[in-house]
Amino acid sequence: MVTMGALKKEFERLGFSDVETFIASGNVIFRSSSKSTPALERKIEAALAKALGYDVSTFIRTDAEVLAIAKHSAFPAARVARAAALNVGMTAAALSPAARKALDGLSSEIDVFHVNGREVYWLCQKKQSDSKFSNALLEKTLKTRSTFRGINTMVRLAARLT
Repeated sequence: MVTMGALKKEFERLGFSDVETFIASGNVIFRSSSKSTPALERKIEAALAKALGYDVSTFIRTDAEVLAIAKHSAFPAARVARAAALNVGMTAAALSPAARKALDGLSSEIDVFHVNGREVYWLCQKKQSDSKFSNALLEKTLKTRSTFRGINTMVRLAARLT
């Protein structure tokens, strides 16, 4: 485990500005002059691996992308209201047609998925503890890295950015 204070210091050491962490889940808000998201992700991953001693996947989203994620209506509002949870998975790249088909294979009476760009929206219709779905299962099935956040976290993050 890494503290948010230590994570913030590592981002500052990398030369980023306006660094702050957002809730204790590894979300970091920062400014960078770099225009290459993949290069930034690699830079951060290498620095965190060196500082922490283990690999850390990073998924950068711009302010505009976070706002779009929070506003995206992946499912009808009434269906979301009846569900136990709505989570958003971030991946490094948009899913290929084969990956989308594999994701469809993970759907069940509990779990429903929607893809929008590099995001996978997961509607869990019952308690998440009843679901067989997990981030690890998604990564194994799709052969890609990902990280999930609850939609409420994304909405709060979007509000913080406006």
